Amino acid sequence: MASQSFLRALILCLVAIIGSTQAQLQQNFYAKTCPKAEAIVYKYVHEHIRNAPSLAAALIRLQFHDCFIRGCDASVLLNSTTNQAEKDSPPNLTLRGFGFIERIKSLVEAECPGVVSCADILAVTARDAIVATGGPYWKVTTGRRDGTVSNATEALFGIPAPFQNITTLQGIFAGVGLDLKDLVLLSGAHTIGISHCPSLSNRLYNFTGKGDQDPSLDSEYAENLKKFKCKTSTDNTTLVEMDPGSRKTFDLSYYVHVVKRRGLFESDAALLNNPVTKSTVNQLLQGSVENFFAEFAKSMEKMIQISVLTGTQGQIRKQCALVNN
Repeated sequence: MASQSFLRALILCLVAIIGSTQAQLQQNFYAKTCPKAEAIVYKYVHEHIRNAPSLAAALIRLQFHDCFIRGCDASVLLNSTTNQAEKDSPPNLTLRGFGFIERIKSLVEAECPGVVSCADILAVTARDAIVATGGPYWKVTTGRRDGTVSNATEALFGIPAPFQNITTLQGIFAGVGLDLKDLVLLSGAHTIGISHCPSLSNRLYNFTGKGDQDPSLDSEYAENLKKFKCKTSTDNTTLVEMDPGSRKTFDLSYYVHVVKRRGLFESDAALLNNPVTKSTVNQLLQGSVENFFAEFAKSMEKMIQISVLTGTQGQIRKQCALVNN
């Protein structure tokens, strides 16, 4: 009985800690300290994203990669110094949007020096960029603080990869408090954006190490990819749409491709290899785009609260690429 009482007390304590951390994030956190902060982000995004709409996909990817390592603390934005930082880890070498975030940060700093974190700027910017290009809206509570540690090795093993199977993906998502439904919904961001041939060349040319093709990939689609896109197994530069014919529109067509076995990555195909994820994909396809937007928003709101730093934790970095002296 004593051990059970101790366990209950421990669980209640952990719940209280998690609850208090999340409670410190709130709508309009900067209402008094920097009331124009979110308006500055909004204005910059809406003025510039039209000139480079592909940045919307890049910015939400930047948000994903940040939150999966050390939580949503903007550690992915830090430059390598005495050690190799996350941004220089292999999974992050094709990330873009660092300069876009830094420019917004400089505008906010000019308005309110040392007040608004890079982590919050990244979270608001990613949301505003998706909305500005016709995608879903989600609430972004603010009050995050910036981390001071960025480690390439952590990124190498902690970021969901295009070649991973459903078991590995489930484990990585569970490790940051996300479930299988979140995995399906957040994978839906593949409805916009592009990838590079190295992310799928193994599926096309050497799936089991014997010069073969991934049998889970639709053969006609695979042949088209080899003929018109990734023409050799060593092509490192060609860009490939993750949602062919609809990559500029945030919609359900990504899931249509997944069901047809035309998802670009092994991780896309993996969504059909678990009863929960497969059922979730089918439910989304039976519903409306508005329903997808609403469900996607819920998963985003959940993801951007992963292990946030609040209160006196971390710091408010003056530049997003550098830790304060």
